[in-house]
Amino acid sequence: MRVGKDKINFSMDKNHKAVCKVKSGDSIIFETCDCFTDTIKSEDDLVSSVDFSRVNPATGPVYIEGAKKGDVLKVDIIKINVKDSGVSVAVPNMGRLGSKVEKEETLVGKIVGDKIQIGSDRLDLNKMIGVIGTAPENDPVVTGTPDYHGGNMDCKMVREGVSLYLPVNVEGALLSLGDLHACMGDGEIMGAGLEIAGEVELKVEILKDFSYKLPMIESEDAWISIGSAENMEAASDLAIANMADFLMKKKSISLNQAGILLSLAGDLRVCQIVNPNRTMRMEFPKKYL
Repeated sequence: MRVGKDKINFSMDKNHKAVCKVKSGDSIIFETCDCFTDTIKSEDDLVSSVDFSRVNPATGPVYIEGAKKGDVLKVDIIKINVKDSGVSVAVPNMGRLGSKVEKEETLVGKIVGDKIQIGSDRLDLNKMIGVIGTAPENDPVVTGTPDYHGGNMDCKMVREGVSLYLPVNVEGALLSLGDLHACMGDGEIMGAGLEIAGEVELKVEILKDFSYKLPMIESEDAWISIGSAENMEAASDLAIANMADFLMKKKSISLNQAGILLSLAGDLRVCQIVNPNRTMRMEFPKKYL
């Protein structure tokens, strides 16, 4: 199944009509625009020319047959392909340095093998998905905002080879994704990674017995809980509490013991600190399970 990037939306909403239906176990390819809906193509194109009602488009939503409220949607990210160039920007009053930026600027990054040439710098390619989520149970959430349903988490661990676990809040789950980055540092401090169009191949699976708090990522060597909230402290508390709950259930230990393990072997990291909600993650190595 392939979903074209002409099938985009700008909110995650239980009332959106699904663009297609798939079954648990199916693979899907999502074609995506970049976060500026492919309107910034050169260094002469500036963010001030962008229609901000059309920022962070997500392709979808896709209806997963058999998904019921209370289930968990496991999303295996098989492959991320990106176009041959992307853009990053500096904009007055956007991002953590925005108050110091006097003039907006756009830089184009070219993909050369497993590297990115941007200005005089050659950076490592690190493909990831910025926006991915299911429809929330209640009011719509714009695609620029992360929350319990996923959304604009801008977590660089949402990459090839991991499994992302998302809540099913409504029948069919209604999965959407977009906002690919060719690379992005933790924090996304200027409000943009290397924004790029591309496509994502993934497999979906409905889980009926996954009892851990979400969203959550499973990589080859770690479990990662994700928390999004109004500030870094609240997002950190959520990610930490969710990981503590995971350890208590997984290892049959007390809260005290889980907290001590997290202090000794867990890593609290920032995903992004520029979106309407901030996103933090708590990582715990599988080898200690």
